[in-house]
Amino acid sequence: MGRSMYTDYEILCRTNIPAFKLRQSSVSRRYSDFEYFRDILERESARVTIPPLPGKVFTNRFSDDVIEGRRAGLEKFLKIVVGHPLLQTGSKVLAAFVQDPNWDRNAW
Repeated sequence: MGRSMYTDYEILCRTNIPAFKLRQSSVSRRYSDFEYFRDILERESARVTIPPLPGKVFTNRFSDDVIEGRRAGLEKFLKIVVGHPLLQTGSKVLAAFVQDPNWDRNAW
């Protein structure tokens, strides 16, 4: 079998935020899922400045250093987004992206 052409990032979530259905969850997402998610957040939350994602990488994108750097950037992005009170209460996509293993970007 060949190697995957993408990297999955695991989102482990432990929360007491009422908008989240589960107190603990684990889902996998691709970088492209984060791009769709960010675009959806921008459309549904015009009053909130959505932080940028870590940049796209075109060389050595499967190296451990690149994957770890991107993972850290995605974690920082999620902490800001999940911690924003207006997004916690007003976003329809936030909890689904972070907790639903069957999240489908085409449903939004």
